[in-house]
Amino acid sequence: MSRIDDVFARLRARGERALVAYLMAGDPSLAATERLVVEAERRGADVVELGVPFSDPLADGPVIQRAGLRALAAGASLPRVLEMVSGLRARVRVPLVLMTYYNPILAFGLKGFARTAVDAGADGVIVPDLPPEESEPLRAEAVPAGLDLIHMVAPTSTPARVKMIARLSRGFIYVVSLTGVTGERRELPKELDAQLRTLRLVTTKPVCVGFGVSTPEQVATLGRIADGVAVGSAIVRAIEQHAGTSALVEEFGALIASLKAPLRTGGTGA
Repeated sequence: MSRIDDVFARLRARGERALVAYLMAGDPSLAATERLVVEAERRGADVVELGVPFSDPLADGPVIQRAGLRALAAGASLPRVLEMVSGLRARVRVPLVLMTYYNPILAFGLKGFARTAVDAGADGVIVPDLPPEESEPLRAEAVPAGLDLIHMVAPTSTPARVKMIARLSRGFIYVVSLTGVTGERRELPKELDAQLRTLRLVTTKPVCVGFGVSTPEQVATLGRIADGVAVGSAIVRAIEQHAGTSALVEEFGALIASLKAPLRTGGTGA
């Protein structure tokens, strides 16, 4: 059983839902990211997504785009993020999932990436610009290495494509809640409940919802219908606001705790 599988099994046994916390690796620095991941685990994050900065982040909204530019300017890259993960793994038990575009993986080499990521202590990878129909070359290297390739289901995914994604995705299935890029939204899409019900008909794998989720209230709502909730832009914005201050880790930790709180009892908030 993978580290991701183990987390979702334990949470399900407790009637709890997962908080998947996204950070841009290298923003404001790789050393700071390492401290923040340790704090994220301490304050309740169940899975940590580490964004790998890329020059053309087509799925990212302005908050995460700015973070990626800062990380690139600070010297972050896929090899350096993997080095950070290697050092981090000795300090945390939380599953670490890389979110990266396909170009850096191709430049690294598919086999080399999969093996290096697992050796470093990464548990999974999400590649937003890799369609599942074209993912076999990476899957052929990831699966034997023990790296979960996590696929995304969009609101526009056809029933046939939903079935395919549900079959191929490992670790969990990432449900994109909206058509568009990442970013905070005031309201969640009304069709999301039906989207999740449709997905549940074809899989028993954990289902996590992301994109547009930013408040504890939204997290609580999603905790009633999903196995996990992914929060990115709100967390990255908090890091942006407090970077360079002595309050960074404390303020970040308080946000993580507030987002996890409604998920401890299946989204009831009790």
